[in-house]
Amino acid sequence: MPARIVVIGSVNTDLVVRGPRIPSAGETVTGGSFLRAQGGKGANQAVAAARAGADVTFVARVGADELGEDAIAGLQEESIDVAHVTRDPDHPTGVALIMVDQSGENAISVAPGANARLSVDDVEAARVAIESADVLLMQLETPIPAVERAAAIASAAGTVVILNPAPARPLGEPLLSHVDVLTPNEGESSYLTGEAEPRAAASRLRDSGVKTVVVTLGPRGALLLADGKESAVSGFPVTAVDSTAAGDAFNGFLAVSLAEGLDLTRAVRRACAAGALATTVPGARPSLPLRGPVDDLPGPEYGQ
Repeated sequence: MPARIVVIGSVNTDLVVRGPRIPSAGETVTGGSFLRAQGGKGANQAVAAARAGADVTFVARVGADELGEDAIAGLQEESIDVAHVTRDPDHPTGVALIMVDQSGENAISVAPGANARLSVDDVEAARVAIESADVLLMQLETPIPAVERAAAIASAAGTVVILNPAPARPLGEPLLSHVDVLTPNEGESSYLTGEAEPRAAASRLRDSGVKTVVVTLGPRGALLLADGKESAVSGFPVTAVDSTAAGDAFNGFLAVSLAEGLDLTRAVRRACAAGALATTVPGARPSLPLRGPVDDLPGPEYGQ
């Protein structure tokens, strides 16, 4: 039976401009190419989990507009259950403006639209799906009360809760106490703890009540802290062109790998491979890899 994953999160339309560098304040940089693609951290992670082989249910809000229609159609093409994707008549579908430089680094500005209206009632409507899932996967592009309620429902039912704290914002004990795996990147872990060094940040997060902390380190792989033990997984050597959605690929594959029973180190290794492959293709949704290429990607041995 495929892994059962519920993803709660955001839906955006990504407007991507590639140029020689990311403009500084007041600067215009010309000569870039343009790409429109479906995105949003929640939707991206749902697609990543589906491409990893899971049965995925997605809980979200989109506008009652053309972008919302396109978003739902795109999710359905990935065989994702969209019964809990609500059409909001009063707020537009979210939009992300993404600038990517020639090294693949990006800067993103988001107009959340309907994402900001995801409610506790929306979560309660998906209670049965959450309680019967193997893993609940969430991010922070939707309101915290909905995230907190979903985590509490999942925790009470024995569903594993993975929280990708992106974009970073202050998190309280009511949420963190229900999180099994927290997956910040270096910047997010520093924001959440005030610690610049990833090991110190992971330790602080572990002390806050989170059972397992996985700090993603970009091309350097990931740092793991679980059961009082620290370990690392090395990155995969690839030629990166765009880091957009690499974290989403990581989290989607991590959720599926843990649901399938892989130990944490092996699950993180597969997730690192997925994140690495995502950087080799421009755009968010188009870059999310399929399971076969992820498992075939040459890289570090397990546990390194």
